Amino acid sequence: MQRRTRIAVLGAVLLLATGATGSAVAYGTESHPRHEAAALTGTAKLYRVAGDDITFTFDAHLAAKDHADPLKGTGTFRWSHYANGQGGWAKAKVDCLVTGGKVAVVSGVITDTDLDGVKGHRVGISVHDTGGTDRLGYSWAASGDMGPKDLPKCVSSAPFERVRKGTGDFKVVPWHPDF
Repeated sequence: MQRRTRIAVLGAVLLLATGATGSAVAYGTESHPRHEAAALTGTAKLYRVAGDDITFTFDAHLAAKDHADPLKGTGTFRWSHYANGQGGWAKAKVDCLVTGGKVAVVSGVITDTDLDGVKGHRVGISVHDTGGTDRLGYSWAASGDMGPKDLPKCVSSAPFERVRKGTGDFKVVPWHPDF
């Protein structure tokens, strides 16, 4: 091969490689390449004047290959609430994850718990990742119990609860659907 032809081929290969890299970065951001379409992770304790011990933990993800379908969210979330020596905990399997900017809504079905009568119920939780004092809401906020067993997927209340200062490390990866 002549020298000019080799240089032209090498240049074309470099342009193709740069274009592929640019496409991958365009799907995400410079600080968050898109290995997944959306995510909600982290743990925090809620702030309560009475001192209740309330903890929420999330490990929810939407794979890049499923970016068009938030109902393919995977992972788990868990919470516990104890006050005056009483309370309980529950763990749910994710069945939907939608994020927008720094806000996430995740829903799931309770798979394990020490609370009576709620295993199999769907619950939804919302998080606002403020980068400071995060906020959180939950589907059972107005009902006083875990709510209806037939709650639709990806339903929750606004994130009205404040996270206790110094405990919130929620991270929301924003979803960018193709529509």
